[in-house]
Amino acid sequence: MTQPDLTLSQLQSLVGTEVGVSGWHRIDQALIDVFAVISGDTQFIHTDPDRAAATPFGGTIAHGFLTVALLGTMALEAQPRLANMRMSVNYGFDRLRFVSPVPVNSDIRARFTLASLDERQPNEITVAWDVTVEIREQDKPALIARWLNRRYLDAG
Repeated sequence: MTQPDLTLSQLQSLVGTEVGVSGWHRIDQALIDVFAVISGDTQFIHTDPDRAAATPFGGTIAHGFLTVALLGTMALEAQPRLANMRMSVNYGFDRLRFVSPVPVNSDIRARFTLASLDERQPNEITVAWDVTVEIREQDKPALIARWLNRRYLDAG
């Protein structure tokens, strides 16, 4: 479910508030295996259920960077769009921590709080999001981050 388009002043008024929560996303072994191939990280804790069962994790776990890669999908579901936005690009992270492993066949979702919004120049906005990725039925989150995006607006 996509969020409504907001004006710059409407978005600015939301600084400091949670603006959206994504839907749940299943992290199954097929997804983990595909990510292992494209990332080149084929460590057994991700790809070998039998060997991973003998670890403290009790089975395979998702790559931390797989969780990060899913932020874009979850953001589309949960973040409000800026009206007249021409494009948005990742600008990086000020903070990124993998708090808990994501076991295979878990469901995750992301909560987005608008931390700051900085109009760098006309039609260019830097947005900082405080993101928490939750694991269904677990107290500790999978990931916490301060994620930076640049939004470019149409002139006018």
